[in-house]
Amino acid sequence: MTEFALDPSSWMLLALVGLVAGFIDAVVGGGGMLTVPTLLSVGLPPHLTLGTNKLSASFASGTAAFTYFRKKLFDPAFWKQCFYSTFIGALCGTILVNYISTAFLNKFLPLVILTAAIYTLFSRVKEIDNSVLPEQNTLLRIKQRIQGFVLGFYDGISGPGTGAFWVISNMRLYHLNILLSSGIAKAMNFTSNFVSLLIFIYFGQVNWFIGLTMGACLMLGAFIGAHSAIYFGAKFIRPLFIIIVLIMAINLGYNAWFSQ
Repeated sequence: MTEFALDPSSWMLLALVGLVAGFIDAVVGGGGMLTVPTLLSVGLPPHLTLGTNKLSASFASGTAAFTYFRKKLFDPAFWKQCFYSTFIGALCGTILVNYISTAFLNKFLPLVILTAAIYTLFSRVKEIDNSVLPEQNTLLRIKQRIQGFVLGFYDGISGPGTGAFWVISNMRLYHLNILLSSGIAKAMNFTSNFVSLLIFIYFGQVNWFIGLTMGACLMLGAFIGAHSAIYFGAKFIRPLFIIIVLIMAINLGYNAWFSQ
């Protein structure tokens, strides 16, 4: 089930949303909270929406993760426990969601998006000025394993807001500044995105044309966002973005739960 016909206006909407989501993701994070409801709103079934979104998201998260790695803002060896547990969590979550009924997902996804948007809007993390990695010990490894599995599982079974959840939890668990926290977030987000994508491909739940189109737009939007962040205040962009997501999530929820 990978074929799905869209009219020209829907293609334009998806391309525009891809650009905006890529820009937003580069500036404040959380682009998936915009792409998932948009794919649902143009009529893609929920499983196909999740699989196609993983394809497009893999482009953006992979590009960002490589950039952070090149700038030496991410040490893969130090976070290997997160890698392993994120891989396993995403694997379990994605396999599980492919056995959940479409009717349930139609009602479940809007609630997840709405919850993630509200949490992201009201979450406040005190800025930390620390670029020193924590000491390697048993407690650190336990934190990494639990964090990786939980967020990997969430990204596999749904995903909206995963990047923002990674950044927030990194700052709170390891007391790292937002730059290093974002580097970890992008690398782990790419890990879970790619694992989930492989599983969705296996189940035939990826529309390649839509996913590649949105992926290219996400990359372009992220490029523009990264180079424009200095000129635009995240304090303005973030609430505006969340308000848009809330409106879309409420509309999807109304259609799924109350519309006949």
